[in-house]
Amino acid sequence: MTMHGEIGLDRLFHALADTSRRGMIDRLSRGPASVSELAQPLRMALPSVVKHLAVLQAGGVVTSQKTGRVRTYSLAPAALAQVEAWAAARKARYEAQFDQLERYLLAQTAEGEAP
Repeated sequence: MTMHGEIGLDRLFHALADTSRRGMIDRLSRGPASVSELAQPLRMALPSVVKHLAVLQAGGVVTSQKTGRVRTYSLAPAALAQVEAWAAARKARYEAQFDQLERYLLAQTAEGEAP
């Protein structure tokens, strides 16, 4: 992964690290929402919600669009696909290690059974 990709992944994981931000992502998975709609279930002031949304936007998790005085946020699914790809690469690596161990153990068993 390139340095630019690592910085993006760091920002993405930082964005996902907070419970309130993950709640906003859950809400946005059902469709776009305004700042006030996203703030409604949270116990925080609108400026705090806006700061959380800025972190999500910097992490590439959400996008925003302003129509008149209302800013609407939407989920950017490509960001979550990046997390999935990162996790899948690590999973493939450790599964390959288990496959290698299995082949080794099978070879040792077969050698032990030979006359």
